[in-house]
Amino acid sequence: MFAPVYLDHNATTPVDPAVREAMLPYLSGQYGNASSRHEYGRAARRAIDEARSKVAAVVGAHASEVVFASGGSEANNLLIKGAAACLKPGLVAVSAIEHPCVIRPAEQLRKRGWTLQKLAVDGDGRVDAENFQALIAEQPPRIVSVMLANNETGVLQDIETLAALARTAGACFHSDAVQAVGKLPVDFRRLNGAGVHALTLSAHKIGGPKGAAALILDKRLDVEPLIAGGGHERGLRSGTENVAAIVGFGVACELAAARLAATAAHLLALRGRVECGLLGQGATLFGQAAERLPNTIYFAFPELDGETLVGQLDRAGYAVASGAACSSASPEPSHVLQAMGVAPGLARGAVRVSLGGANTVAEVDGFLATLQGTVRRLQGLTAMAV
Repeated sequence: MFAPVYLDHNATTPVDPAVREAMLPYLSGQYGNASSRHEYGRAARRAIDEARSKVAAVVGAHASEVVFASGGSEANNLLIKGAAACLKPGLVAVSAIEHPCVIRPAEQLRKRGWTLQKLAVDGDGRVDAENFQALIAEQPPRIVSVMLANNETGVLQDIETLAALARTAGACFHSDAVQAVGKLPVDFRRLNGAGVHALTLSAHKIGGPKGAAALILDKRLDVEPLIAGGGHERGLRSGTENVAAIVGFGVACELAAARLAATAAHLLALRGRVECGLLGQGATLFGQAAERLPNTIYFAFPELDGETLVGQLDRAGYAVASGAACSSASPEPSHVLQAMGVAPGLARGAVRVSLGGANTVAEVDGFLATLQGTVRRLQGLTAMAV
C-alpha cells in the first residue's frame, strides 16, 4: 500500500504499539463481560476500573467523574441533550466555531423549546469575553459549550474566564477538550473550580483506538442518559462496555501524560518550521496571532482550491486535510473560517496540517518543498485558464 507521510493527526492518530499490545488480551482470552459475576467478568471489571483511573489522571479528575462513551460525538451529545433534559428550556450558548457534534445537538434543542445563541469570535477565532458577559447580562444561558482547542485552527479559548462568567448566571458549562489532551496540560480540578462542569476526551486523538471516549462530569450536575438499559456508567450510558478499547484508552492517556512536555516541545519546533516555510511561499495563516495548539497549522493560498491542493499533495505523498475530517464532504467553506470573517474565496482554499510526535524535520522539509512545487504548478494552470 502506498503510504503518504501522515500530517493529519487532528483527524485521528495511529494506535501506539503499547496501546495495541495492552488491548490484545481483551480481544482473545480475556473476553469477559464486565457485568458478569465470575472470574472472566471480574477481570474485565478490573481492567475497566484501572483504565478509568488512568483516563481521570490525564486531566487531574477523579475516577468517579469519568463516564465512558463510544466517541467524542456521543459524549458531547450526552452532555448537551442530557443536561437540557433536566432543565427548563432556556438559552443554550455555543461558540460559532464548535465541532458539528456540539452545534447540531444544540440546534436540535430548539424542538424542545430552547433558544440557541452562537457566540461570535474575532478574526483569530477567539470568543470575546466582553460580548459573552453582555449576553449573560441580557439573557443568562442555562447551558454553555465552548471548545478548549479548535480542531481546524488549533486556536485555544480562555475557558477559565468564560466559565467564571457563566457561573455568575448559574449555567452548566461544558468544554470539548478532544484536541487539547496530549498536546497541552489540561486540569479538570482547576477548570471545575472556575465553573467548568464537564470535559470531553477521545482515545483516537492521542494514540488510542477508535470507539472509546469519555465525558469528565461533575457529579453534582444532573444529566439524563441518551441510552437507557442496564445502568452502566452510573446509569448515564447503558450498554456492554468495549473493554479492549477502554483499556487502550487508559494506556494512551498514561502515555500522553508521560510524554506531554517532550511532545509539545517537538511539535512546537516543527510547527514553527512549517509556518516559516509557508509564509515564505506567500500563504495566509489562520489564527496566527492567537495562542494555539503546538501541532496545528491552517493556511491557504489565494486563488487556489483547498480540495484540489489536498488531492495533489496526497498523490505526491503527503496526507493533509482541507478542514475537519467529519465535515470534509461538505462543499461549503469552513464554518470556522466563516465565523472568523475570512472571505469565502480564501476560505475555500484552506488546508490543515496537524503534526504528530513521530513526524520529523525531514518530513516537514519534504512537505514544504513538495508544496511549493505543487502550488506553483496549480497557480500556473489557474493563470492559463484566466
